[in-house]
Amino acid sequence: MNEIVHVVKVGIADMNVVQPPHLIRTSGLGSCVGVVIFDRLKEVAGLAHVMLPDSSLARSENINIAKYADTAIEALVELVIKAGGRKNWLKAKLAGGAQMFQFQSANTDMMRIGPRNVEAVKRELQRFYIPVVAEDVGGSSGRTIEFNPKTCMLSIRTVNQGVKEI
Repeated sequence: MNEIVHVVKVGIADMNVVQPPHLIRTSGLGSCVGVVIFDRLKEVAGLAHVMLPDSSLARSENINIAKYADTAIEALVELVIKAGGRKNWLKAKLAGGAQMFQFQSANTDMMRIGPRNVEAVKRELQRFYIPVVAEDVGGSSGRTIEFNPKTCMLSIRTVNQGVKEI
């Protein structure tokens, strides 16, 4: 019997969880980081589209937890566990974190949004003892990613560079 496969789309500063036969996808990963947290044996995966490294950058008290690395990773771990993932078996794959623009200003660290996002995501994953088993980060091109929780393959379409799987 053929199963209907839905592609669950995750928007910017958003997150969701899927199980087979469904796939999960996000696009528009420039300096943003797409973080997939998954449990291979339970075939459950969550994806967050992280925009910024730290929720202390928020301008209001009502923050979108999916927007920031420090709040998104914790929330995504909870979602994956709630969907059947096992805390000690979680692994992660990352993509994005590009340096989309070149700046000549003196305050270059503030403008390193992509690399800072990658560093923040990795720091949060370490906090939860989740190993990064594959990554495609950096560069200066945008990406679209799609994860299959059945095969645990992350398909990455990079602007002007085609598709690769990790």
